[in-house]
Amino acid sequence: MKILLYSMNFTPELVGIGKYSGEMAQWLHAKGHEVRVIASPPFFPHWAPFEGHSAWAYRKTDWNGITVWRAPTWVPARPRALARMAHLFSFMLSSMPLLFGQIRWKPDLVFVVEPPLFCAPAVLFFSRMLGIKSWLHIQDYEVDAAFDLGLVRGARVRRFALSAERWLLSRFSRVSTISAAMLDKARNKGIDETRLVLLPNWVDVRSIFPHPGAASGANGYRAMLGIPDDAVVVLYAGSLGSKQGIELLADAAGRLAAARHIHFVLCGNGPSREPLKAACAGLDHVHFLDLQPADRLNELLGMADIHVLPQRADAADLVMPSKLGGMLASGKAVIVTAHAGTELSNVVSGRGLVVAPGDADALAEAIAQLATSRPQREAMGAAGRSFAETQLDQNAILQRLERELLRCLAD
Repeated sequence: MKILLYSMNFTPELVGIGKYSGEMAQWLHAKGHEVRVIASPPFFPHWAPFEGHSAWAYRKTDWNGITVWRAPTWVPARPRALARMAHLFSFMLSSMPLLFGQIRWKPDLVFVVEPPLFCAPAVLFFSRMLGIKSWLHIQDYEVDAAFDLGLVRGARVRRFALSAERWLLSRFSRVSTISAAMLDKARNKGIDETRLVLLPNWVDVRSIFPHPGAASGANGYRAMLGIPDDAVVVLYAGSLGSKQGIELLADAAGRLAAARHIHFVLCGNGPSREPLKAACAGLDHVHFLDLQPADRLNELLGMADIHVLPQRADAADLVMPSKLGGMLASGKAVIVTAHAGTELSNVVSGRGLVVAPGDADALAEAIAQLATSRPQREAMGAAGRSFAETQLDQNAILQRLERELLRCLAD
């Protein structure tokens, strides 16, 4: 197959959409498919172009045999409502010449990742013009999220935006998304069942795994941070942004300040990092780390005794946190904030604890409960590892994707 991957986020971004788009492109290329990529300069989660990349220039590179075009993209230092929309719109405008520059190559299929949905009209026009297949992969329902998170307001604006989204989605050859709840949302938007594909974010269970000594002095991170061998480490590792409800961790850490055996490690970058550090000022059992290299991810996750995954209540079923897979694969207990009955709650139940979003007291109590029960932590961790191996394995998921791509081309 000749596949054009149109994904704003792409490797070398280590977290979020860029990580998965990069791994998918690499896997398909290794299977003998010809893959080309259109992306923005890497910027996430720091919200600044990576060193060696410009936000203002076109660039063509070869990455492990895959041709990657980078389109100039405005990257706001503070990605708030209008700035975030302008950011997405700038990528759409600058990347269109790269899209139509593929006419002579004529891919078999264009695989476009949302966000940004702004790119969808051009992809549909391009695909119809060449008589090829189009595939929309939804990592985040940005229209719903924009209104539900209060980034955009107005009943009339919402009706128009949802109507336009529904029209666009219905015209793709395939629509995929990352969780069953998000797939249900696509059904509710009127997408025909025969066009829907479940494509969850995966984890490489051969690279992320539990190993002896990980949560002890054998772990270099504990030594570097000065955390005692017998301490219980509560770890959050991921982007520090608005959808995470990350401020709850500072509140929970404050409530557990007297529990000297419990240490919090908050690892990541993003617009909420500095406010979070300010909220944790004076809490010497809270440690901060920058986003860590991919080759140390297993060691980082292995430092934890407990993983925490806060989510804002209004984002709980809009996104399925991609970081959850690594947490489960590491074989450690997980605490998430989610409402009962949501997919996130259902996945974690039995493999960790679920508390109500925004409830710092409940989160602190759950941490204290697991901190005092190593057998409970180990049982939950083993259940999470089993789930990752059977449901989230990278190779199995991408093999299913390959079959669906071939089936799409055959239709």
